[in-house]
Amino acid sequence: MYYAAACQTDFPAPRHRDEIAERTKRMAAIIEQTVVGYRPFFDVKLFAFPEFAHAVPVFETVEDLQRELAVELPNAHTEVYCRLARQLDIHIQTGTFLERDPRFPGHVFNTTLLIGPDGILSRYRKVNPWIPWEVHSSPHDVPDYADDPFPVIDTPLGRLGVAICYDWLFPETIRELAFRGAEVLIRVSAYMDPWGTAEPMNWWTLVNRTRALENTAFVLAANQGAQMSHYPPFSWPGGSMVVDYDGRILAQADPGPGEKVVVAPIDIERLRQERQRRAGHDTRAHLRSSLHGYARQGYLSPAGGQPISIESLNERIRAAKAQLP
Repeated sequence: MYYAAACQTDFPAPRHRDEIAERTKRMAAIIEQTVVGYRPFFDVKLFAFPEFAHAVPVFETVEDLQRELAVELPNAHTEVYCRLARQLDIHIQTGTFLERDPRFPGHVFNTTLLIGPDGILSRYRKVNPWIPWEVHSSPHDVPDYADDPFPVIDTPLGRLGVAICYDWLFPETIRELAFRGAEVLIRVSAYMDPWGTAEPMNWWTLVNRTRALENTAFVLAANQGAQMSHYPPFSWPGGSMVVDYDGRILAQADPGPGEKVVVAPIDIERLRQERQRRAGHDTRAHLRSSLHGYARQGYLSPAGGQPISIESLNERIRAAKAQLP
């Protein structure tokens, strides 16, 4: 058994990539402080940080994002995390970067890396951007995309899979990770009001608990805790949390903005025993996938090599909605 930390941040939205270094420095300090502070009690071995922890898509065009904020990965910032993971023997699911990749000109991705003592273990690019406002690309938009869109990584902490924010409103995305064997589902998120942690909506808690129980997996969910003054008109209410495989909340930050860290135990051996033992409520084993034809129907079309913009996304949304019953 080990402990996992869901970390939330409260940074102003950067306007240029030169501002990323201060955010990296602060998150590195959070990691070190958490490891040291809890050391008399238990070992914190897994860290997750929010979406947009390094850069927020404050510009409306891909060209502006590429010019001002996007970075290639790996870079000097990821090396900071690699060094920490090696020194402290931990795993870090980074907050997201706005990523440019010379293999995919004209695209910007919203990307998180899993980093362990041996370096970068996986790269996940958001499959379901929050359209029409997010103009960064999904792997779905890139012709002949050959990278694995849903990496699940074997580690000493269990099999780890990750998805970003709006991805979690698609059960299919998280189930894909579960069917690839993920035991800890990590949510890197910037889920804002009014859909965050407060009633009467509280989508954040509802979705995290549901994905945990329907996939018999732990959920480690890190949410932004940024004030509205940092990124109007949105405020991000935090509520970062850890949920067990029955949907029980093991730890949760109070709703409201601000830096916070919550920790909770992850018992992978117990999870494996439960998965092996259960005949009831094993919805993975009970799935009658051959009856679910909707999953084979294409609704939202890929960008198809065309530039992504708010206007083009709205056109694609209208075309997809026209196919709905």
